[in-house]
Amino acid sequence: MNSIEISSQFDSGNIEVLSVNGSEASLAIRKDCDSEFFQWFHFRVAGAKGRDLVLRLTGLGEAAYPRGWTNYRACVSEDRQRWNRAETHWDERQDGGTLTIRYTPSSDLSWFAYFAPFSLERHHDMVARASGGSSVTCRSLGTSLDGRSIDCLEMGAGPLQVWLIARQHPGESMAEWWMEGALDRLIDPTDTLARQLRRKCRLHIVPNVNPDGSVRGHLRTNAIGTNLNREWADPSPERSPEVLAIRNAMDEAGVDFAIDVHGDEAIPAVFMAGFAGIPSLKPEQQEGYDRFCSILERRTPDFQTKLGYPTARPGKGNLTMATNQLAERFGCVAMTLEMPFKDHDTAPCRKQGWSPERSKQLGRECLAALLEWVESDGA
Repeated sequence: MNSIEISSQFDSGNIEVLSVNGSEASLAIRKDCDSEFFQWFHFRVAGAKGRDLVLRLTGLGEAAYPRGWTNYRACVSEDRQRWNRAETHWDERQDGGTLTIRYTPSSDLSWFAYFAPFSLERHHDMVARASGGSSVTCRSLGTSLDGRSIDCLEMGAGPLQVWLIARQHPGESMAEWWMEGALDRLIDPTDTLARQLRRKCRLHIVPNVNPDGSVRGHLRTNAIGTNLNREWADPSPERSPEVLAIRNAMDEAGVDFAIDVHGDEAIPAVFMAGFAGIPSLKPEQQEGYDRFCSILERRTPDFQTKLGYPTARPGKGNLTMATNQLAERFGCVAMTLEMPFKDHDTAPCRKQGWSPERSKQLGRECLAALLEWVESDGA
C-alpha cells in the first residue's frame, strides 16, 4: 500500500516532513520567520482513508511553551468545517519531546492543526458580510509588512469608545473565531442587545492585527519575527506597522474600553489578564475591570477567575503590551482575554475541547457583559 502524502503549502500551513513510512510519519514544526518561536502546526494528510495514522511531531521540547503539550489533543477535521480532537500523547523524553497523534480517517483527506484555523479568505468573507450593512463602515488603518490591509470595522453612535482587537499572535486563531461570533451578533438587525450596545457605544473592531503571520503559519510574530504584543510602547514602520497604525487610530478616536483577544497554550481555562501594575493606576479603572470580569463570570460557565497569570506588582506593568499601554495611555479599562488551546476544564467538552463554536459564543457573551457593564452603576 502506498505511503500517505503530507502537505502544508496553503494558508496558515506549517509542517516539515522528516520521513513517511506507510501510514506513519515523523514531522517537525517550522519556526516563525527570523524567530525562535514555534508551536503552531497545520497540515493535510492524503491517501489515509480507513488507515490507522500515527503522526509523530518531534523536537517539541524546544517549542515556545512546552507546558502546552501536557494533556493537549490535536484538532482534526475531514471537511474543514467541523473540528474535533484526535487521540494525542505527549512524551517529553522521546526525540527531544514528541507529540504522537493517532487517527483513522473515514475519507481520503484529513487536516490537523494546533487549533481550528481561521483563514484569510474567511476573514475577507467576515469583513464583507459585516460591512455590507448601512450602519457599518470598514476602513484600512494601514498595511502590514507584506502589504495586507489592517481592517477596522466601525459602528455605533454612542459616546463610549470601545476597541476590540484580536490575533496579535497569529497562531491564536480562536481569537478570530471570537471576533466572528461578536460581529455576527453586532450586525444582526433583530438582536435587541446589539442595537442597544450600538446606541451607547462607538465600536472599533480589528479582527486580525497580524494577517502576515496568520497566512505564513506563524505562532506569535509578524512577517519579520516581531512579537506585536511587545511593540505598543514604541511601534515603528520598520518592525511593527500593524501596531503603529492601530495605536494612531486609537489616539485619534480615544479609548474608554478595550479587549485584546488571545489564546493561551498551557492553562486549560478561559481567563482575563488586566493592568494592575501600570504606574498611574486609578481605583476606578481597577473597579471597572473587576466589575466586567464579575459580570462575565456570572453570565457564562465558559469563563472563570480562579486560574490565570500572576498579577504584576504596583508600577511594574509591562507597557510594551497592549492592555497595559492602553490603560496607562488613555486611563481606560482594558483587558486581555485568553482562551485555551486545550479545553476549559471547569466545563469540559471531550469531543471538541475548546472549539470555534465556543469561541464564537464567548464573543457574543462578552458583548452582553459589555452592555450590562455600560448600564451598571459607575460605568
